[in-house]
Amino acid sequence: MNQLPVPDHTGIYTFPDDLDHAHTAHSTRLATRYAAGDHQVLELTAPHSRAVHHIEFRTPTGRPVLAIEPHHDDFALSASGTFLAHPRPLTVVTVFTRSRSVHPTVEPSLPTEEAVSQLRAQEGAAALAPLGAARRLLRHKDADPPYRSYDPGHLDQITEDLHALVKQNPGAELLAPAAVTRHPDHLLVHDAAVRLGCRWFWEDLAFWSTYALAGCDLHLFNTRSGHGPLMPELVDITPVILDKVTVLRMHSSQMSPPRKQYRPIRHAWTVAADLLDSGLYAERFYRKELA
Repeated sequence: MNQLPVPDHTGIYTFPDDLDHAHTAHSTRLATRYAAGDHQVLELTAPHSRAVHHIEFRTPTGRPVLAIEPHHDDFALSASGTFLAHPRPLTVVTVFTRSRSVHPTVEPSLPTEEAVSQLRAQEGAAALAPLGAARRLLRHKDADPPYRSYDPGHLDQITEDLHALVKQNPGAELLAPAAVTRHPDHLLVHDAAVRLGCRWFWEDLAFWSTYALAGCDLHLFNTRSGHGPLMPELVDITPVILDKVTVLRMHSSQMSPPRKQYRPIRHAWTVAADLLDSGLYAERFYRKELA
């Protein structure tokens, strides 16, 4: 792979145009393989923009994973690079699938909850296609701003819904958001996952612009996750970073201009900057130490 663009030493973007050019060249090479009949290459169409991209399909191996995401884009934003680099049998459960939340530029064309929810479901399906992931949608309504604490009764209901899916996936390793943000949907899903015995968490990227550059609010996470020390771990996703950009183009097909779709790449580099050599990209996770 050609050398990737690197942010400056503070992690602030100086390179989105270079990354865009690198991604375009990468997609063109894959499109040539697809046209030649390479069945390992998939053709993906971004649900809203209708832009066409190409990506290699990943063949999963190893222990299955049951990933529980609050919204259709959370897994793709935060953990998809790891599964592109190390594909495993994957089932993604999306808890809040009824929404009115879209980019302001497309609000006039998507005036109803049904229309928004359908688009976001299509984006989620397209983003997960390269991983061969099974999808389960729970049909709960996401929180509307101004955000307030979630209803404990709602937590009970969602925990029960998720417990049924856990029983249907015996032996699967649970993965859930770390809830280092204050979004009530992320907090609720995190708390439900802890109730279910989850010990592996991804660093969620909601509200990235207000917290990401300062790193994870580890004290907040320790307080919320209860007993047991947390062990941070990084997964180097540099070799698959251009494919992750393709995944982001699926889930954020409504965002304009396209450079906004690189937000998690900026955060991923900033996360990695403290522990990896300059120029590498990573995703961060946490594990609870076993008792």
